[in-house]
Amino acid sequence: MHTELQFFEKLVQKLLSAEKTEPVVKPFSTSTVNSDLNLGFQAEGLSDGDWQKLVEDVALNTPRTSSKLFFNQLFGGRQPKAVLGDLLAVVLNNSMYTYKVAGPQAGIEKAIIQETCRLIGYKNGDGTMPPGGSMSNFMGLIMGRDAKDPLVGQKGVSKTMILYTSKTSHYSTPKNASFAGIGRDNIRYIRNDRFGKMEPSHLLESIEEDLAKGYTPFYVNATAGSTVLGAFDDINPIADICEKHKIWLHIDGAYCGAVIFSEKYKHLVNGAERSDSFSFNAHKMLGTPLSSSIFVTKHKEQLVKSFSNEAEYLYQTGAEDYDLGKTSIQCGRRNDALKFWTLWKSIGSNGLEELVDHQFELADVAREYCEMNEDYTLYSFPDSVSVCFNYKDIDPKDLCTKLYEEGNLMVGYGQFKGQEFVRLVTINATNTKEDIIGFFQVLEKGT
Repeated sequence: MHTELQFFEKLVQKLLSAEKTEPVVKPFSTSTVNSDLNLGFQAEGLSDGDWQKLVEDVALNTPRTSSKLFFNQLFGGRQPKAVLGDLLAVVLNNSMYTYKVAGPQAGIEKAIIQETCRLIGYKNGDGTMPPGGSMSNFMGLIMGRDAKDPLVGQKGVSKTMILYTSKTSHYSTPKNASFAGIGRDNIRYIRNDRFGKMEPSHLLESIEEDLAKGYTPFYVNATAGSTVLGAFDDINPIADICEKHKIWLHIDGAYCGAVIFSEKYKHLVNGAERSDSFSFNAHKMLGTPLSSSIFVTKHKEQLVKSFSNEAEYLYQTGAEDYDLGKTSIQCGRRNDALKFWTLWKSIGSNGLEELVDHQFELADVAREYCEMNEDYTLYSFPDSVSVCFNYKDIDPKDLCTKLYEEGNLMVGYGQFKGQEFVRLVTINATNTKEDIIGFFQVLEKGT
């Protein structure tokens, strides 16, 4: 183990150095990557020297998601204290299903859940840390289904149950509807206004139409930070509708739900305390390594009803609240709490607030740059960390693909109401205002 740790340290130093001099690597073709990097297997293992050389080649040719020119996904950057926590979790190698094997690590996860509930306004709430935002949304859907029909867990879905989500919500919703036995055809996609927010009037109209047909509306998925525009649905009017018709309201805050830490921006989720469940990803706005997703609910009893199952061979300490497998979608589960905890403890809630606020400031810099330059057409708006624009009428797909293939920078493109554009996300809190200006300079030079 000592030899491997020495190699790991040297490799990380090389990677960090490469990130500074070559922030983007040219991609291998998918048709040759296996042969170019010798990714296949042979009967005999490699010598230590050949093995180290191969591992180094793979690492140095992997996309650099923490560099100053990675703007492609809804995560980026690297918070050192969180990285340390993740490395420690790997060495400790605890599974999080029982207190017996997790010990204080279970307490760490509970502390994160309890403080998150307090920030949202859930009294006596509870939660868990699923393996990503998609599974957080799945848990909310399952709980809403079970709350509406308590027999469905035993008998199965026996009636037409309808769920509602905006047209710009995350793609996990149709997958989750299929997993849960609801069916993709029983999703109602609610219109968005010009800012990308769900239209409450259309939601109410759709629910009333389904009730008139004898269907069972059971779940509304609202969004705190849509994947393209970064829009926040207006929670209070949606909550009014859900309360009137006794429908479960889940807030998918995977992208931007961390605004709960910011005094300046938490108004974007006003009314969150009225929701039934809420989720956010600490590996997005808060910069912890993938993945670190938090799911909480105000209905602790329903969490147990939907996800607990007796297993005498497993739960043997009588520590009900600390046997986390009883409220999780999984049994064996890696420790995703420690890395967020080491970050949170090191910089405090005020430090997390600064990370969130800084990303909005970077987005303001990007929008201002576009507004001041006649070569850019801006499609974005304030209070979002997604900055959408086009440059010189160049096709956004062609522009992003060229920048990627030539190893200049990584940025993606999106679409809203038929308009395609480049989507810059300022999700990396380690970036500076100068780095954002540098993004545009690299983009312009590469066209």
